[in-house]
Amino acid sequence: MSHLDEQLRRLVEEACKHPPGSFDRQRCLTQIIRLTSGKLWRENVPYYQDALQKTWVYFCQHLCERGTGERYDPNRSGVITWLNYYLRRRLQDGFIEVQSRQKKFASVPASSDDERLNPVDLVPANPDVPPILDEVRSWAETDASGELRRVHIEGCPQVNCQVLILRRLPPETSWKALSEEFGVAVPTLSSFYQRQCLPRLRKFGESEGYI
Repeated sequence: MSHLDEQLRRLVEEACKHPPGSFDRQRCLTQIIRLTSGKLWRENVPYYQDALQKTWVYFCQHLCERGTGERYDPNRSGVITWLNYYLRRRLQDGFIEVQSRQKKFASVPASSDDERLNPVDLVPANPDVPPILDEVRSWAETDASGELRRVHIEGCPQVNCQVLILRRLPPETSWKALSEEFGVAVPTLSSFYQRQCLPRLRKFGESEGYI
C-alpha cells in the first residue's frame, strides 16, 4: 500500500468516527478531497465538471453511510479507485444523454429565424458542490479584504492569489494551461502558489476549523 493510500485509509477511518455534519467529519472530508482531487480521471468533454461534482456529492453521502447506493468499503478498493469508478459511470451517463439529445433535436425543424439548439446547452446545471469547496470558492471570490487580488506575481497583476486559488480548486486547471494562458513559466506559477497562495488558504482553513 502506498503512503497516499495509507494516509487516505486513516482519514476515512477518522472521518467515520464522527457524526455527519460535525466539525471533525468535515475536517477529514476536506483533507481527503484535497489529496484525491488531482488523482481523478480526466476527460476533455463539456459534461466533465457535472460528472465530477456528482462524484463529490456521492463521496460525501456514501463515504461513511449508505445513501442511495452502497457505502464505501475500504476492503474492496482504495478511495481513488472508488471515486474514479463512480466518476466514469457518470461520464458514461453524460455521453449517453448528450447523444440522445443530439438525436432528438436533430429531427426538430429549425425555427423561423433559423436558430439551432446546441446540445451542450442542454446539459443540466451542476448540482450543489460539497459545502467545503463551496465555502472556499466563496471566500476567494468575495475577497473581502482585497488581499487576494492585491498579492500578485511581480509584473503580472493579472496573476494574483485570487485567480490562482480559484483556478486550482477542483477540477483544477493544469499548471501548463495556466502557463500558456498568462505567459508565465510553470516554476514561477508553482513557486508563487506555494509561497503566497497556500499560506492564505491554510489560514482560511484554520479560521473555519477545517485544519
